[in-house]
Amino acid sequence: MGGILGLLVFVLDIIAIVDVLKSSMDTGKKALWIILVLVLPVVGMVLYFLIGKKT
Repeated sequence: MGGILGLLVFVLDIIAIVDVLKSSMDTGKKALWIILVLVLPVVGMVLYFLIGKKT
């Protein structure tokens, strides 16, 4: 079960990173969001989809 959950988090993190790269944010904000998603995979992804997409 842990492997499936880990794979799901990995896929959702990739989706979040691709979404960040496609967004119209400036480069600095993109870099910060990508670092946050990479350092804190679950928390960073959730924060991006709740807060980051609005900016």
